[in-house]
Amino acid sequence: MRYHVLATDYDGTLARDGRVSESTLLALYRFVASGRKLILVTGRELPQLKSVFSTLSLFHWVVAENGGLLYEPSTNKEILIGNPASQKLADTLMSRGVNQVSVGQCVVATWSPFESVVLETIRDLGLELQIVFNKGAVMVLPTGVNKAFGLEHALQEMKLSQHNTVGVGDAENDHAFLKLCEFSAAVSNALPALKATVDLVLPADHGAGVEFLIDQILSDDLRSLEMRSKRPPLAIANSESGEVSLPAYSGPILVCGSSGSGKSSLANQIVDSIAAQGYQFCTVDPEGDYESFEGAVVLGGPSAAPQIEEVIHVLEQPDTNVVVCLTGVPIPDRPPFFLQLLAGLIQLRIKTGRPHWLILDEAHHLMPADWLPSSELLPENLMNVVLITVQPDLLPVSLLNRVEILTVVGLDAEQMARSFGAATGVNPPQFPAPQLETGDFWLWKIQPPPQVTRCRGIKSHREHQRHCRKYAEGQLPPDRSFYFRGPDCRLNLRAQNLILFCQIAEGIDDVTWNFHLRNGDYARWFQNSIKDEFLAAEAARIAGLINLTAAESRNLIVAAIQGDYTLAATSLLPVPGAS
Repeated sequence: MRYHVLATDYDGTLARDGRVSESTLLALYRFVASGRKLILVTGRELPQLKSVFSTLSLFHWVVAENGGLLYEPSTNKEILIGNPASQKLADTLMSRGVNQVSVGQCVVATWSPFESVVLETIRDLGLELQIVFNKGAVMVLPTGVNKAFGLEHALQEMKLSQHNTVGVGDAENDHAFLKLCEFSAAVSNALPALKATVDLVLPADHGAGVEFLIDQILSDDLRSLEMRSKRPPLAIANSESGEVSLPAYSGPILVCGSSGSGKSSLANQIVDSIAAQGYQFCTVDPEGDYESFEGAVVLGGPSAAPQIEEVIHVLEQPDTNVVVCLTGVPIPDRPPFFLQLLAGLIQLRIKTGRPHWLILDEAHHLMPADWLPSSELLPENLMNVVLITVQPDLLPVSLLNRVEILTVVGLDAEQMARSFGAATGVNPPQFPAPQLETGDFWLWKIQPPPQVTRCRGIKSHREHQRHCRKYAEGQLPPDRSFYFRGPDCRLNLRAQNLILFCQIAEGIDDVTWNFHLRNGDYARWFQNSIKDEFLAAEAARIAGLINLTAAESRNLIVAAIQGDYTLAATSLLPVPGAS
């Protein structure tokens, strides 16, 4: 379930002439019975609202006074979230002939045509207040207080997200809160200016329009209306025809590519785009690639396995992203650990619709092809999951069958697409010539009608920062570590990160150092395992300087490492020969 909350205006939207019809009430009951929640967002003062609408208990929260006051019907709790209303303003307005003044806890309200008097009085008194219009009503509120302000506070109280919220309104004071919602609608009697900004103009007016919207949410969670959304896309690449983006809500996305192909760059750009749009994500990170991801809480690491209860607890805060680092979990134990974690994440999604995205790096570590659990353990609709792996056949077929978008990176991209097609029984498309260049990838939308797009990846601005810490002080697996062995293989000194590389380099003999330098071993390791083209090119350049002594070349390479990885661990990288 994607949409957990319906936030609705009252007058002119839910109600006609201040009253809610019986059929609209029945629709609200159906909505609540589905496990979803209602928030009423109104400009009315609370006593007025209670006098005309006795069924407030249907609503989890009421945002009253145009965003200045929260009310929880189940407990009768009131929370004033804006500054108190200015009695001095109200008294002055009445002394100036405004005879229709209402004073709430936060709002001072009157009606047109007194807006000019209100504006002059605010100016004369030197008050920091704003005027909000609602058709004929003129409301004075503290600066920054509006319906969006109130709705944000209500969602925080509920630990729910605006990305799981549908909003509906009719008037000018509804603009702000509808813009906040993931999907917005206007009843047919709404002002034209509001209709022009929403995702959907409903085919009926007042409560009947809300009834239609509720029926659409209950029938398919608005998936049939997804293309109407005006929310910014998840931009991940460019193509000849323009920007390439992912839908904000879709089935699994599979990212495949061999080591060094650009798979990590693409995956990082996807996560960057998710984060930029404010969606909550949880990344399961078997190799420590995301340990330094800015804006995420990292749980687990080389010295301690993450605790599932802690992961779920942190994700209960809608604005908190989590990286679950599995470097401290042995490889054989990762699939059963992930099963337990997935169960907790599914329960959280059922309850809140979050985390909005689940990113599974090195997914074959978590769900290998010989995965023993049956496909029934995976939800029928496994939504908003990014699977990152080396090649499709490393994952179970039950998972591949759920994939809706396949991206393949590198020179063997077409072969990977054919491998995916063979496993799933889906005929791969014809890929236009020529072959992909470095940084390009194919995006194949598998659901009919199939679409194939050649994409040019966007460089992730976080990518280098993320990798710095991993390669400076992380723990690369044995097959990606560097081994100082020397010309006769007498040594077997393993460097599983750049710190150890520099420390070992300082202590080995000149013959061993020069042997690996002249063979290009350092440049290859930097290129293939560290994935740092600059460092690889610098090592190759230094190896070509034949007049350098071993100590001089050592100093130059270590200096290059320090320059490239300063943010990660400068103080930990020794300079050979330095005092």
